[in-house]
Amino acid sequence: MRKKIIAANWKMNMTVSETAGFLEDFRLDIEDVNGVEIVIAPPFTALAKLSELLGGSQKIRLGAQNMYFEMSGAFTGEISPAMLRELFVRYVILGHSERRQIFGETDALINKKVHAALASELKPILCVGETLAERDAGKEKQVLETQLKGSLAGVTAEQMLDVVVAYEPVWAIGTGRNASPEQAQDAHAHVRAVLAALTNAETADKVRIQYGGSVKPANAAVILSQPDIDGALVGGAALEPRSFSEIVKAAVPQ
Repeated sequence: MRKKIIAANWKMNMTVSETAGFLEDFRLDIEDVNGVEIVIAPPFTALAKLSELLGGSQKIRLGAQNMYFEMSGAFTGEISPAMLRELFVRYVILGHSERRQIFGETDALINKKVHAALASELKPILCVGETLAERDAGKEKQVLETQLKGSLAGVTAEQMLDVVVAYEPVWAIGTGRNASPEQAQDAHAHVRAVLAALTNAETADKVRIQYGGSVKPANAAVILSQPDIDGALVGGAALEPRSFSEIVKAAVPQ
């Protein structure tokens, strides 16, 4: 049984003071919640404060939104795995659609980051997903396979157990079109099949695959009930404590 994992990706939102206020309210809302792994990935500026406030919490894990693959050096504006480790970061989001689309990150670069994260005992949340044009052209499965093979090149079956995959249908974010639970499940099943081909069926069956397409309290339960959907990577709905807590509660085992 794969434990559901619900992760908040705050993107370029939330100041340090806002982070403290969010956590205080959110903790009250999830006091009685068990059986779900919760991750919060704030902006880099709030990592140290959130790490301090969490104090090694086993219920809420700290995540980062990105990192570079070198441990140190002349890489202005970047953050290293060592810097994240010192703040007790557990998860790191890699290959997010915004990193791919806006900042031009390639599968080869993301692959270097995945290996650097694993070498530093950080758990990658690897994002994959097709654009609207790719979906309309019927290329979604081909795109997912290419991204997975490129981003996970050289990752062993044993290492894959420390990787979370997040499927983000880029075409369903800000386009007025929504991915149905059936479309999301179909994509997740395909991702799992590709993972089985890259490693083996037993390993693929243990890897958690999150859905990352405009998850809200209203649609969380039906999305999370799909057999191959093991959690959610939440953007806008994770910026308000009650909204995020409702999504977390929808993932509690029945």
